[in-house]
Amino acid sequence: MGSIRLTQFSPGAGCGCKISPAQLRQILQESLSGSPKKDLESLYAAVRPQTPGIREQHAGTGKESAVAEEQRTAVVGRSNGTGDRRPGISEFPGLLVGNESSDDAAVYDIGGGKAVISTTDFFTPIVDDPYDFGRIAASNALSDVYAMGGNPLMAIAILGWPLDMLPASVAGKVLEGARAVCSAAGIPLAGGHSISISEPVFGLAVTGIIDTALIKKNNTVQKGDLLFLTKPLGIGLISTGIKRGVALKEHMETALLLMTRLNTEGPRLAQLKDVHALTDVTGFGLLGHCLEMVDGSSFTAHIDVDRVPLIPGIGTYVTQDCIPGGTYRNFDSYGHRLEFSASDNTVTVGIPSGGSLPDPIKFLLCDPQTSGGLLIAANPRSRAVLEKEFGAVCVGEIR
Repeated sequence: MGSIRLTQFSPGAGCGCKISPAQLRQILQESLSGSPKKDLESLYAAVRPQTPGIREQHAGTGKESAVAEEQRTAVVGRSNGTGDRRPGISEFPGLLVGNESSDDAAVYDIGGGKAVISTTDFFTPIVDDPYDFGRIAASNALSDVYAMGGNPLMAIAILGWPLDMLPASVAGKVLEGARAVCSAAGIPLAGGHSISISEPVFGLAVTGIIDTALIKKNNTVQKGDLLFLTKPLGIGLISTGIKRGVALKEHMETALLLMTRLNTEGPRLAQLKDVHALTDVTGFGLLGHCLEMVDGSSFTAHIDVDRVPLIPGIGTYVTQDCIPGGTYRNFDSYGHRLEFSASDNTVTVGIPSGGSLPDPIKFLLCDPQTSGGLLIAANPRSRAVLEKEFGAVCVGEIR
């Protein structure tokens, strides 16, 4: 097993294999481009028999029950008359967070002041050791629940494995690593699904829980908020160095520690009223996730390049051109929304149209992270708490 290098089976390591933000946006838009009105009245009629007694609850009164009317409105009353969905309106009132804001997980209201969190994340190998690959993939998937401010409840595995090239025992080590992380998080790895596939893929689908009042979205920033980051950047560069066989042992060890460190501070951050928005930095890089925070608003994020924490010695991989393909895809997707100021070494994120970004900054701030740190938008008065109690580093502000 020691002679097997899992990264040689990876077209893109870890979250670096994610579809680019621009391509993902196109896919989601295409999925919503049909006509939901086709015919929503018929859809309601199809759903209604599955909930017998809704109309009959008030038989003889000539009135439809409140529950029936709410369900009918939820299914039918979501069109603007053109056959298109109204922007930002869901047919499911209980869905508190969907894919409209590119948030970290879906959140559904289950009543009683509680909501369930559902997410999935999987990717190709980012390290050669199968046990560590499982640990990293599990930590990364759990992070989506923590980034919403919630606590995970259980996980199920997603495994694609080329059994004609890699033995089943190696896949077993991947699962063993994932199970160890789930146990550390206090949850079971309760099942899963596997397929035979040409390249190894692994991840988790995770279910979590949260008080509805504590949900932290990624796009609820306020003007004047400071931006904080809880882990240094550079994972994508090191993972590319690993794949090319040039990564230094100390950097591989640092990267492994960072990628397997659970973002368990998420639920504690959710308790802080001054924390207005929360997400984690993964495949789209720091600037991509900053853009998600301000996109669709009148705000911009201003990143002070000199403050951004980096893995020590990461510049070595820039000079050796160990740049992940995901970095270029990221910049191609949102580079036009960035503006660089050489006078104060800052990047403005979220402008309508921008210019170029110096390569060294691009290679660091657009670097795809795997199981990266939490990105926090909070009132400035919380700075001392975030820095001292959470080890967060202030990297910019919302204007």
